[in-house]
Amino acid sequence: MSKAAEAFRTISEVADELDVQKHVLRFWEARFPQVRPMKRGGGRRYYRPEDMELLRGIRHLLHAEGYTIKGVQKILREQGIDHVKQHGREPGDTETRAVLRGTTPDARALPANVAVAARTPAPVPARRGARGRTSAVSHLAAIEAAIKELEECRSLLLETMGKTEQARPARRARAVGA
Repeated sequence: MSKAAEAFRTISEVADELDVQKHVLRFWEARFPQVRPMKRGGGRRYYRPEDMELLRGIRHLLHAEGYTIKGVQKILREQGIDHVKQHGREPGDTETRAVLRGTTPDARALPANVAVAARTPAPVPARRGARGRTSAVSHLAAIEAAIKELEECRSLLLETMGKTEQARPARRARAVGA
C-alpha cells in the first residue's frame, strides 16, 4: 500500500522514489539549505511533500539537465525554490515514463519533442544492492521500448519496400511494351 501524497516520507522512501542513495540525500541537505526535512528524536528524517518536490527538481537539474551543484545553488538563489520545484514536475518526464511503460497508445501521438525523448531513454546508472533491481527494471523497460520501436521501423520499411516492389513490375511492363 502506497502513502498518500501529503504523507511524510523517511529517507529510505525518498531514496527509493528518487532512485538515489541515502548518503546523496544527506549530501544535498548539506549543500542546499532549502532542503530541510523534519528531524525527530535520534536524528530520524521525515521529508514533507514540499521537500519531495524540491528534491525532485534538484535531481532533475543535476541528473537530467547536467547542472553542477554550484549551478543549482545559483538557480535556487536567483530564481527561487518554486522554479526548481517546477523542473521536478515537467510534463515531459511523466509522458516519457508513460511511453516507456507502454501506457500510451503510440509515441507518434505525442508532441515531437516528447516523442523523441520517449524514444531515447536516459541511461540509468548501475546501482548496487536493493536499488540495483529497480535499475535493472529500468534497463529492461528501456530495452523493451527500443525493441518495440525497432519492430515498428521494420514494419514501416517492409510496407515501403512492398509498395516499391509493386511499382517496379508496372515500370518493367511499360518498358517491355514500348
